[in-house]
Amino acid sequence: MLKLTAADGHEFSAFEAGNVNAPRGLVVAQEIFGVNAHMRAVSERLASYGYRVLCPQMFDRVQRNVELGYGPQDIEKGRALRAQITEAQVLLDLQATAAAFGGKPVGIIGYCWGGTLAWLGATKTESFWAAAGWYGAGIAAQRDLVPNCPVQLHFGERDHSIPLADVEAIRKAQPGIEVYVYPGAEHGFGCEARASYSRKDWELAELRSLAFFAEHVR
Repeated sequence: MLKLTAADGHEFSAFEAGNVNAPRGLVVAQEIFGVNAHMRAVSERLASYGYRVLCPQMFDRVQRNVELGYGPQDIEKGRALRAQITEAQVLLDLQATAAAFGGKPVGIIGYCWGGTLAWLGATKTESFWAAAGWYGAGIAAQRDLVPNCPVQLHFGERDHSIPLADVEAIRKAQPGIEVYVYPGAEHGFGCEARASYSRKDWELAELRSLAFFAEHVR
């Protein structure tokens, strides 16, 4: 874990993976379940493609070292923790994490809540070269924001928390960004620890995300 400090003085941790001297970086934005084993595995895997990766503990502002599972009680606790953190605080932590790469090209990829965070990082900061958001339920409500970098979004066709009408609204508002929908896929299709995991959809979405970052984070 790396210790970082946001502009308001808040100190928080970030899981670090990959070579610290890698020429490019990725910020991995967590789900509502904290920087758990799944998020660490995602970070390690993405780092294997030549990135230095940082996955910040976004819940450190209210409770440190949160690691939740995926049961109903975990979901309830994760939502409760998320509700205690303001958008302004989130942005400060994302900017501090991006700054830790020392000016090197850096992208952001996020899942679930992190998918929405990736969208906010792209539209409300100028810290990132590119942003990829996976099933971010909060994107539709802020679909009219103007991205400051290339954006790629991924959604499951059968995601009960993100209706296809929301995805189409995002497409209409943002004709210049890449939006992919995975037939039959549910929310969390990229997490092997969840019942909704879909290996084929995860593989395709990750392939697209990696190609996207290879083009724009350099």
